[in-house]
Amino acid sequence: MAYTAADVKALRERTGAGMMDCKKALTETDGDMEAAVDMLRAKGLAAAQKKSSRTAAEGLVGVAVEGTKGVAVEVNSETDFVAKNDQFQDFVNKTTQVALQSDSDDIEALRKADYPGGGTVGDALTNNVATIGENQQIRRMRTISVENGVVVPYMHNAIAPNLGKIGVLVALESEAGADVLEPLGKSLAMHIAAAFPQALNAEGLDQDVIERERAIAQEKAAESGKPEAVQEKMVDGAIAKFAKENALLSQIYVMDNKTPVAEVVKQAGKDAGKDIVLKDYVRFQLGEGIEKKEEDFAAEVAAAMKG
Repeated sequence: MAYTAADVKALRERTGAGMMDCKKALTETDGDMEAAVDMLRAKGLAAAQKKSSRTAAEGLVGVAVEGTKGVAVEVNSETDFVAKNDQFQDFVNKTTQVALQSDSDDIEALRKADYPGGGTVGDALTNNVATIGENQQIRRMRTISVENGVVVPYMHNAIAPNLGKIGVLVALESEAGADVLEPLGKSLAMHIAAAFPQALNAEGLDQDVIERERAIAQEKAAESGKPEAVQEKMVDGAIAKFAKENALLSQIYVMDNKTPVAEVVKQAGKDAGKDIVLKDYVRFQLGEGIEKKEEDFAAEVAAAMKG
């Protein structure tokens, strides 16, 4: 072998190709760095790095559960077409399973984790970018668990088992049996998918969001022209309403449109003769929060013609 680990690292940084592809190229070129770069370029494996600057807001959400632990992972691509690609779906599935074994929600650690079949998750992702031809990114992951109970997965409009655009996990802590917890968890997950709660309870709501809502409410109250004391009550009422509508436990259950979620869980526990606690949840909606770049095709063509 006429190359070192540092050479492999340098070739990866120059080309964005996977580690195994870099090692193979250096082996076949007897360690000649420039020849290895040319070989990777010829095979289309050196394009991954250039593609990494393009916006990836499509893709898939994957969910997986094992025992009393569950994980949700979002992997983005540039176009919805890639989400239908078997290779991409296989990658999201396997990456989600790898994430399930993780002790943290650290994306960088996930990228460095061993990937089924060899190499790392990051290597497999780089290979995907090169072979499929689009920028792809592991955007986020979140794990939840219970000591005693169940974690129930749900995928809204799944395009394949445990893959889709809105993935939900519900963690229920209880000594009640799975025959009670599983259907309850699924119905709660369906509610979460539809109602988009921002936190489990009012205390968990983002304070920056609360302050933004307060500023809006204060402006509206000031426009009313009512006395200051009345305006303060109007603002407090608006914030209380916002918290009630956006905290999961106080939301009105979409299945009957009248009962708070907390009461639904409490009643299920009474019926089962065991306390049930809705401990946590995850809701990942594909691309939420990503600002998509609006492409002006005519301008793009005009720019290309100008050179």
